[in-house]
Amino acid sequence: MLDGVSLDQLRTFIAAVDEGSFSAAARKLNRVQSAVSGWVSSLEEQIGVVLFDRSGRYPRLTPEGVLLLADARNIVAGVDTLKARAKLMASGLEPELSVVVDVFFPTAVIAAVAKDFARQFPHTPLRLYVEGLGAAYQPVLDERCSLGILASLPLHFPTLSSKAVGEVPLLMVALHSHPLAAIQGTIPKSELARHTQLVITDRSELMAGQELGVMSPHTWRLADLSAKHAFLLNGVGWGGMPLPMIERDLVAGTLKILDIEDFPKGGKKLPMLAVHPSAAPPGPAGRWFIEQIQRYLGPA
Repeated sequence: MLDGVSLDQLRTFIAAVDEGSFSAAARKLNRVQSAVSGWVSSLEEQIGVVLFDRSGRYPRLTPEGVLLLADARNIVAGVDTLKARAKLMASGLEPELSVVVDVFFPTAVIAAVAKDFARQFPHTPLRLYVEGLGAAYQPVLDERCSLGILASLPLHFPTLSSKAVGEVPLLMVALHSHPLAAIQGTIPKSELARHTQLVITDRSELMAGQELGVMSPHTWRLADLSAKHAFLLNGVGWGGMPLPMIERDLVAGTLKILDIEDFPKGGKKLPMLAVHPSAAPPGPAGRWFIEQIQRYLGPA
């Protein structure tokens, strides 16, 4: 009767293996040796498999016991995880944290925060998504994500609340051999119009009819920032990039910062916000995540 197998039997089985004998397992479990032997024997009877070879001085796992030991550990670990999560949920902790991150937000910061999150909340799954422009806000509006770390947009979302977490420098750049990179001094907008600008496309309808940072009538639309970066490095157009993603390229001289008319010298500060539904503020895990984002991002 496999349905009658208990957690006590499995824990006793595991303890006997880990401690090397029934007597040592009894001491660890604070039971008499006969009880431990009885639990193991009853488990063997219920599953119809001999787990230990008792012919020697100390019991040794049979080949079947070796295979079933892994299953026993998985079952016990799963139950322990269930109990731990239930306890945390009862205390108000989110059962999971789903976060959408803006494509312009530094990947290194998110990776560092995620690593810390795994240590701080080992029983809380973290779901991360990356989007840009209005498509980054859509999962929060639809409540598919409970939190967004997003760039501010010139739109009003009455159902959302936000909190500033820092800024990311945005620079206009081109390959060092691009015609725009050869221009000395400020580049007039009339000159920009002669060259293809690389632009991140919005995969939602929230920004329909609006253009952010588009300075040339000739644009190529790309779905992700990595593709845009690759195009820039191949001299296919010019465009805006977050400083953390191109810092090495600037140091190496591969990309050059463009001094553009009416664009701030040294780049534009792109405000980043922690965004969530007003009716569902972040719980302990979400609040911790926001605080760590601010700590890692640091002063603008």
